[in-house]
Order: sequence, then C-alpha cells, then structure tokens
Amino acid sequence: MKAPLSGAGAGAGAVPVPIPSRTQFVLEHLTHAILTGGLAPGTALVETELAGRFGVSKTPVREALKTLAGRGLVVMSEYRGASVRTVDAGMARAIYDVRLLLEPEALRRTVRDGAALAAAHTALTAADSAADSAERSLANRDFHRALYLPCGNPLLVVMLDDLRDQAALVSSFVWQTVPSWEREAEEHRLILAAAEAGEAERAGELLAGHIRGFVERAFPEGEEPGEETGGAAGEREVSA
Repeated sequence: MKAPLSGAGAGAGAVPVPIPSRTQFVLEHLTHAILTGGLAPGTALVETELAGRFGVSKTPVREALKTLAGRGLVVMSEYRGASVRTVDAGMARAIYDVRLLLEPEALRRTVRDGAALAAAHTALTAADSAADSAERSLANRDFHRALYLPCGNPLLVVMLDDLRDQAALVSSFVWQTVPSWEREAEEHRLILAAAEAGEAERAGELLAGHIRGFVERAFPEGEEPGEETGGAAGEREVSA
C-alpha cells in the first residue's frame, strides 16, 4: 500500500488537520486496501509503520484500527498487536448464513414498497466498465446495498451494513480461486429485472440462490472450517 500522504504535515506553514479527519482518512484507505487485497489476511498492522506511511501520528491510526476491529476486518491482540482478519470456511459460512436470512427479505420489502432502483443500475454499469478489479469489487458492494437500502426498516439496513465489510472480505479472497464474475453479473441482472418487474418473491428467491451458490462454490461442505483460503492478494476482488 503506497502512502497517499507522503510528506504530509511537513513545513512550518502547514495547517494541522483535525484528528477526526486524519482518523477518517486512515480508516478509508485501510478499508480499501483490505477489501481489494492490498493487505492480505494475517498481515500485521503496525501503528508506527502505518503512521509514517500516512504522515500522521499514531493516535488516528490507533482509532482507525479500533473501528476496523469493530467491523470485523481487523483482529487486535494485546500481545501480537493488530492484523488483517484471516478468512476460513467456518467464519465465511456463518457470515453468509446470516446474510442469506436477511438480505432476500430486505429485497422483497424494497420491491413491495415500489422503491426506485436507479442506484443498482448505476452499480451494475460501474462494474461492467470497471478499469480494474478494485473498482469492480466496490461496484458489486454498491449493487447489493442498493437492493436492501430502501427496504423501509432502518434496523435491517444497519444489520446488513454491519455484515457488508465482512462479506466483502470473504468474497475478495475467494474470487481468485472461483473466477465467476461473468456468471454472477448475469445473476445480478436477473435479480434486478425481477425486482423492477415488481416480482418480490422471485427477486428474493433469485437473490437467495445467488448468495447460496457463492458459498457452495467457494466453500464446499467437504472443506473443514478453519481452512484458510489462499492465493495472491493482488488478484483478489469482491464478488457476491
């Protein structure tokens, strides 16, 4: 990960940036690096190294790491410090099981309310025209959120948002071994078509099949929970 703020803060005339802004800056860049494979699972996140890389003190780095730990993207240990969360079959199935219970129902409610889905179209277009895997990954996340965001239940949205980063972490490290983007993009189009046709039950069923199919392809039942997915971080991208 390259330092976006090389030399930031240097010079007598530099205007200090408020700590919350620095924390948000570090948080956004670390999140992007983790979810697009720039930081592989298990990578140590050393406060002093990150502070130097971002051109900030250790305080905003520490706060950003605490936030990432709360989102399930980082693990913090009293003795070993912070590291990117590793991905294993048991963890992945648990996350996608909860998502399978919630997301199709949220989409049904979105459809029944007749909510506009222009944001989902925008995300699909962005994914199709993405210049690299990182852009496509983030567009995919936007597509799924566009389906459940207008469901009319703020608590349901919060619950799915809480799963969003963890689900993206799982799928980003699966994509390299199960390169099924074109198949899943077609599934996205079918889901959106059913939703826009007002077919709430069918849209929900298609979305459930989409989520379930990803888990079954990525983590067959014969794979023992705890077995970490492998591969080159630079080739990973977010899928379902």
